[in-house]
Amino acid sequence: MAHPKDLDPYASPRAFYGAELRLKREEAGLSQDRLGERLYCSGAYIGQLEAATRRPQLDMAKQLDEIFGTGEHFSRLCRMVHKVSRHAEKFEAAAELEAMARSICEYASMFVPGLLQTAAYARAVFRAAQPVARAERIEELIAARTGRAAKLEDPTEPLLWFVLDENVIRRPVGGPAVMREQLGRIVDLARRERVIVQVLPFSCGVPALNGMTTLMAFDDAPPVAYAEGPQTGNLIEDPALVAKVQLSYDLVRAAALPQKASLALIESAMEDFAPCVPPSTT
Repeated sequence: MAHPKDLDPYASPRAFYGAELRLKREEAGLSQDRLGERLYCSGAYIGQLEAATRRPQLDMAKQLDEIFGTGEHFSRLCRMVHKVSRHAEKFEAAAELEAMARSICEYASMFVPGLLQTAAYARAVFRAAQPVARAERIEELIAARTGRAAKLEDPTEPLLWFVLDENVIRRPVGGPAVMREQLGRIVDLARRERVIVQVLPFSCGVPALNGMTTLMAFDDAPPVAYAEGPQTGNLIEDPALVAKVQLSYDLVRAAALPQKASLALIESAMEDFAPCVPPSTT
C-alpha cells in the first residue's frame, strides 16, 4: 500500500480527502490507532482512508467533523468523492475491497462475473439495466468493469474461484457472437490456470445460494461477503453472517462439476451458439 505522504493530494477527490484526514489527525496529535478508537474502527482502516485505498463513508465523515471541529468539511468532501465514483454505486465499497483481496470466490446465478466479462458482454448487461442512460455513462461503466480485470494478468494473486450456474452459460446475453467470445474468454483464462471455474448444472436442482455472491479474504483483515440483487448491493462484514455465506458457497462449490467437466460443458455451450453467428463478409 502506498504511504499517504507519497500520494498527490490533488490526484483525485479521494486522495484529497485522505490528505485532509492525515493533516487534521496530525494537528490533533492523534495516531491512526487513537483516532480509530474514537471512531470504533481500526487504525489500519484510518490508514487506508489516508492512503485513498478505501472510500470514505458519510457517517464517519460527520463524526470526523465533530472530532476535529471542522463544520461540514469532511461531509462535503465525502459527498464529492461519492459523486465521481467510477463504479456503479451499489458496488463501490466491494470494488475497493476486491482490489486488496488475497482470494475472491464468487457464485454467479444470472450473469458472468464482472471480473471475467468482455467489453461487449458488459455493454449488453449495462444497456439492458439502463436503457435510457447516456452512451458516455455506459462506456464509463464498461471501462471501470473491464479495468478490474487487470488483476487477471498477475500469475500469482489473488486466487480467483468462480462457480457459474448453468443458466449463466446458456443465456444469450448480447447475442450469439457476444456469448461465444465471452465463453471463450472464460475457457482461455481457465486453461491458462489463472482462474478456477466450475459450473453448477441444472441437474443439481435448487442451489444453496440464490443470487450473485462474493467472498473475499485478506492478509491483514477479516473476510467479507458481498451479495447483489436488483439495484442493490449488500456488503456483509459481521463474522457470523460471513461464516454462513461461506458455508452456502461451499455447498454450491461441492455440488458443481469439477473444472475439467465444467470447461467441457462451457465449450459445448459455445458450439450451441456457433450456428447462429452470421458468416464473415470478408
